[in-house]
Formats: sequence, C-alpha cells, structure tokens
Amino acid sequence: MSSASSSVTAKAPRYIKMHDNDNVAIVVNDGGLPAGSVFPCGLTLRDGVPQGHKVALVDIPEGAPVTRYNVTIGYAAYDLPAGTWIAEPQVKLPPARELDNLPIATRVEKVVEPLEGYTFQGFRNPDGSVGTRNILAITTTVQCVAGVVDYAVKRIKAELLPKYPNVDDVVGLEHTYGCGVAIDAPDAAIPIRTVRNISLNPNFGGRAMVVSLGCEKLQPARLFPKGTIPIKSDGEAKEPDHVCLQDEGHVGFMSMIDSIMKTAEENLAELNKRQRETCPASELVVGVQCGGSDAFSGVTANPAVGFATDLLVRAGATVMFSEVTEVRDGIDQLTSRAINDEVAQKMIDQMAWYDNYLKRGGVDRSANTTPGNKKGGLSNIVEKAMGSIVKSGSMPISGVLAPGEKLTQKGLIYAATPASDFICGTLQLAAGMNLHVFTTGRGTPYGLAEVPVVKVATRTALAQRWHDLMDVNAGRITTEGASIADVGWELFQLLLDVASGRKTWAEQWKLHNSLVLFNPAPVT
Repeated sequence: MSSASSSVTAKAPRYIKMHDNDNVAIVVNDGGLPAGSVFPCGLTLRDGVPQGHKVALVDIPEGAPVTRYNVTIGYAAYDLPAGTWIAEPQVKLPPARELDNLPIATRVEKVVEPLEGYTFQGFRNPDGSVGTRNILAITTTVQCVAGVVDYAVKRIKAELLPKYPNVDDVVGLEHTYGCGVAIDAPDAAIPIRTVRNISLNPNFGGRAMVVSLGCEKLQPARLFPKGTIPIKSDGEAKEPDHVCLQDEGHVGFMSMIDSIMKTAEENLAELNKRQRETCPASELVVGVQCGGSDAFSGVTANPAVGFATDLLVRAGATVMFSEVTEVRDGIDQLTSRAINDEVAQKMIDQMAWYDNYLKRGGVDRSANTTPGNKKGGLSNIVEKAMGSIVKSGSMPISGVLAPGEKLTQKGLIYAATPASDFICGTLQLAAGMNLHVFTTGRGTPYGLAEVPVVKVATRTALAQRWHDLMDVNAGRITTEGASIADVGWELFQLLLDVASGRKTWAEQWKLHNSLVLFNPAPVT
C-alpha cells in the first residue's frame, strides 16, 4: 500500500494506491477533492472526486483492465484519462472466476511462532467449550410463540434476573420459522440445524430451554434429537426443559407465563452457580464480518482484523470468516491457502452451491453491492470482495462449514454464509462463536443479544461522529500514521477484555438485531 503523500496529517490532496501495479487509487481527504486538485506527484483531477472514490492514475483505454489490489476489478466502459473519477458506471463487471483449474493448497505455509500466555476470564461448560457471557437462552420452535416469549422475557428480566447476579442476560431465540414450511425438503436441514446449534452456543452454559406451541411442524423432538444436548456433569443425558403453550394445563395467558417463568428460574439458579475463571486465548471462537462497507474497508479495518485473526490463530483460537459473495471473486486466494485438497474442494463446493442458489433466484453476485457501498467508493462486488477477504488474515485455512453447521475444530475456518449481516451473524452463532467482530465504513448500529459484538470503524470521521457506537477506530491508519499492526494488536487486546466481561458499545446500549435464519427450502 502506498500513498501520494508521506505525511498523514498533510491537508494536501492525498490518495492511497494498494499495489504498485494498480492503475487507480482512492482519494483520502475528508469531503473529497474538487476538480483541478493537484497531487504531490503532479496528477491533476479532471473531476471532483468524493472521499474513498477512485481516480485514474494513468490513461485507461476503453476495454482495458481497471486494477486495484493488483486485481482486475473490471474493464473501462470508455476511455478514462488520467485524473478521471472512476465509479460504478465507468467499470464493466468481469465474469466470475470459473471454479475449475484453481490453485489447490499451493501456498507455502509460513513458519510462525505460537502466541502463548494470553488469557481471558470465561465460563467453562460441561462439553468443554467456554462462554464469554453467561446467558439464559429460551429457544422457540415456531414464530407463533414469539410474542408470548417476548412478554415472558421482559418479566423474567424485571422480576427474576436481579436475584441471580452471575447471569448476564435472558434472551429469547425468536425466529420466523417452524411452520408453514416444507419441513422435509432437503434444504430444510439448514434452518433446523441452525436453530438447534444456536441453542447450544457456548454463551448459554450448556442448558437448553424450549417453548413450543404444540401443533407446529418443527416439533421439539425433531429440533433436539436424542443425544444433541450436552451431557450433565453426573454423566446423565438431559432433555431440554420444555414448555408447550397448547398443553391443557394452561388455562389463560398468565398460566403460560407462569410456566415459562418457573422453568426459567430453575435454569437461572443453575447458571448462577457458574463463575468466570482463567481460560487460555485458545478457547476463543471469533466470528468476523463486515457491513456497510466502503473503499476504506480493505485499507484500514479489514486488514487490521486480518492481523488480529493471525494473532488469534497463533494463540490457538478459532476464527471464522464468511460471506460467500464477498469472497467468491477471490476463490483462488482461498483454495491456495487450504491446508489440503479436501478443504479446498469443500470451499469450491460451497461456492458452486451458492452460485446455483443465486441462479435459481434469477440473480448473480452483482446483486450484493448496496447503494451505501457505492456511495462509499466501491464500484462492484469484485472490488468489495478484495477488501473483504483480507479479514481472514494470512494463515492456512483448516476447515469449512456449510450453513448452520457447528464447529468441531480450531484454527482458521471458512463458514459459508450469505453476506447479509443478520443471516451471517446468525449462522456464525450456530457455528459456536463466543465473540464477534464487525467492521463498517458507512456505519451500522448492528449488535447481537447472544454474543458481544466489537465494532471497528474504517474511517476516523465515522469513529468521531459515532463515538459511542464504534469500539475501535481503524481510521487512525490513514489519519494518524498508525500501522495495521498497531490497530491489530489493539483489537486483539480488546477482544480479550471483552471476552472477560468488558461491555461493548452495542451491549451498553442493548442494540440487538433479530436472528434471521437462512431458509433456501420452499415455503408452503
């Protein structure tokens, strides 16, 4: 990465060029630059260029590659003289990379020293996993019961939770599934295992409490087949604590609430026995994703997250990166980092499945980019993908998860999910994450009730404007001369603190997005 100016505090026109071979760069200056602005290298802007948007560094003929990150992000729609503002209309999207003849496990694994001695204060579970929070989760089998559970949760928080100080929160795992769906369709396995595996998240202490209606297609026995609940410490298998609203013993609404609260209190009493204890950093399971991305995402926040990802993996932890459409155009970068042929093939299989899924819906990967992405300087999905993929750092990829599957190993994992913030977060919860990192350039108040979310801003202007929503300012890399390593280490240390109980801004304000299941199966 190179800049047109070595002084990060200079008010002179500045741009950032990601690779020596690039023929475009992004404007750094707050508020952008007017036409006629002259960079220290002598380049003169022919157009006004907003902050984060691209400028042609040389004359780019019609049909010639437009290159950023040393990757062809598209082709010039017409002649683009040096100094031209380049946005979406000026760049023709290239075809997607074919999924054959890819480099398979070709990256020479670099030798790195293990990162030892780092710990956090977590909650150990009977199955060996570790939670960063101690939460009572109430699983629902069907959307029909959501209103009742919401009412009960408010009462539980007000009347019961204060009696159990070691319990952090009570959360209703509400979702829009469970009935009116083709429950036996092959793809129905995805939402069903997602709900099941979220219920087993490490932050819930190995306990499962379920509220059902009674007549729904997703019956509790189907959601939790025998053997899916962790074993009690005394060696006995346990079934989920279950409240069925249609039971004849429930006479009136309040009797339903009384049953839920009685069962909840039994679980709260057990959870309250748990205490934080010192755990190695290797017990962290961190999900990383981005939302409201801009052209700085791949310059500041995502590279810093990638640096922290490497630190976490070196410490023995697990890191999941996701978002199929936001890595699809870099599939060759991923297959080359796979630890073996099998892992590479699993990534290819997930990409192929998703290509077909989009095709069935009559769209392709180009549907991913949002108006905010484009306003922030991203011309298309290829450019967005190149900035997104760097969250994965540089370590070998040791495993692949299909949507809704649960982790069974450590290391750097590709968890295939849609790029939707809410669906990605939901599926990473199901995989078993106990800590979440979310980068943003445009800004989003995204949060999850089930797991702490650490928000990383790509720009100093955003971090200052949303000072009580952003946890880390990666914009310091372009405005204050901080290095990617500086911010990466800052994030790593913050993750240990948050895992030990420090609240993020999203937690302080109780900003919680709803769970959104990925359901590619038919709805009846």
